[in-house]
Amino acid sequence: MPRNIKRRDVLKGAGAAGATVAIAGCLGDGNGNGNGNGNGNGNGNGNGNGNGGNGGRELKQGVLLPLSGDLANLGQPIRDGAILPAAELEGATNYTIDISEEDTETNPQAGISGADALIDAGYPAVTGPASSGVNMQVTQQSLIPNSTVGCSPSSTSPAVTGLDDDDYIFRTAPSDALQGQVIAQVGAENLGASTAATLYVNNDYGQALSQSFADTFESEYDGEVQTQVSFEQQQSSYTSQLESALGDEPELVVVIGYPESGNQLFRDYYSDFDSGEDIVVTDGLIDNELPDNVDNDMGNVTGTAPKSSGPGREAFDELYQNEYDRSPGVFNAHAYDATAICLLANVYAGENDGTAVRDNMRRAANPEGEEFGPGELAEAIEAADAGDDINYQGASSATDFNDDGDMVAVSYGIYEVEDRDFTEVDSVAFGQ
Repeated sequence: MPRNIKRRDVLKGAGAAGATVAIAGCLGDGNGNGNGNGNGNGNGNGNGNGNGGNGGRELKQGVLLPLSGDLANLGQPIRDGAILPAAELEGATNYTIDISEEDTETNPQAGISGADALIDAGYPAVTGPASSGVNMQVTQQSLIPNSTVGCSPSSTSPAVTGLDDDDYIFRTAPSDALQGQVIAQVGAENLGASTAATLYVNNDYGQALSQSFADTFESEYDGEVQTQVSFEQQQSSYTSQLESALGDEPELVVVIGYPESGNQLFRDYYSDFDSGEDIVVTDGLIDNELPDNVDNDMGNVTGTAPKSSGPGREAFDELYQNEYDRSPGVFNAHAYDATAICLLANVYAGENDGTAVRDNMRRAANPEGEEFGPGELAEAIEAADAGDDINYQGASSATDFNDDGDMVAVSYGIYEVEDRDFTEVDSVAFGQ
């Protein structure tokens, strides 16, 4: 069950699974909650200022992300992005912002348990889950059957697009159908490879992205994918998988996985298999701790990952840096945007009801309406509370949802490892 802890503990990343933070502010005319009914009813009694809004009630938002397990290194900063809107709104709105966290442990069953706990506690929407291997099961077994909105900041499997979800499932991260194209382009054009092999984590994320790359590399660049080799998470050795992938001496190896498994896989590779081939890693392995954990400069590694390129990117970066004293990483902005949109949709909904939030997600995010972005959430909430049309412009992208709940326009960063850090050297845009 959720437990109450101090705001600063949550916002500095010290909170554990089940942590809850409730933040109240004082936006409005200072007259409190009117007659105390808390949720407004169109007659001016809701927030005491006669605008007919819903101010004074509680906006409930779940956060369901991997704070432990294979994705912990990436999941914790993503969580920090997801709860950052609560810090921004402290003292700035007469709504109470109630955010509760659950840890998926990068495990489908733990994710389902966490989702069920949030649903049972009355949270109508969830930022998460993160990984597609968890997201696909959580959405189908918990969120959709219980009419709960899921907005993932980092679940990228193409299979999410085609879910029979009754429009409850959204994501601010792009589909790997696009990332597969980026990897193929990088491999063929930037690295000059004509043969390739893939090593992929054995779940929806790894399988779909490996196949997306292979299809594009062969059809668009006349390349040959010699083999696609799956591996399980967090094994003590990946020697046999490396032998299979490298057996035909591919010019390019694409590695799709998560940091904890990646540590061991690359230790094995640099210890016994490194023969100068180029390697491309995907978003799940863009972790600046990876080279140090492997104890190698990893100079033959290129990375691809969805990047933050929305109108609100600079404002978000400043907010994140000021709150956590570090720069944001992969998917951090996507998490902030997911929470922000869900909160704004909840204001429009007028109640903590999953169906009502679902029906207002595009009203909060898509044109037409007055534009608001990171750093302007209080003003956006005030406008939504008044019933005005708004267009949330995100940090990760312009955050316009299509009919499938996917982003309309996205971009990818291309990274090289310089001084043991992943450094962006180029980008590719889609739909812009």
